[in-house]
Amino acid sequence: QVQLVESGGGLVQAGGSLSLSCVVSGRTISSYIMGWFRQAPGKEREFVAASSWSGGSTYYADSVKGRFTISRDNAKNKVYLQMNSLKPEDTAVYYCAANPYRAWGPAMKEADFGSWGQGTQVTVSS
Repeated sequence: QVQLVESGGGLVQAGGSLSLSCVVSGRTISSYIMGWFRQAPGKEREFVAASSWSGGSTYYADSVKGRFTISRDNAKNKVYLQMNSLKPEDTAVYYCAANPYRAWGPAMKEADFGSWGQGTQVTVSS
């Protein structure tokens, strides 16, 4: 059973940066596509970024492309999300998730991510 714990959220001014971490236990993450999702108040959860099994490929939502960077350290069983040039609309609870299936990029579905962390709050003030 895969367990995920996010950390690194907080309050930051617009234009600032935050780095999120996700530590995974129970299984080695090298078998999983790892992703970040977010859910803003009153909105549905949305995809943010994903990293392929080795980290060699990444995939981003258009809304964060060029500002956010996903990375992973399979040896440490950790996944990261570096968020730069933050905007108030980035305010949300951010979730780390693991996907054991093989579909990649646009073929991925949120339902493919079967294991989730508890989330960490990111608040961007204007």
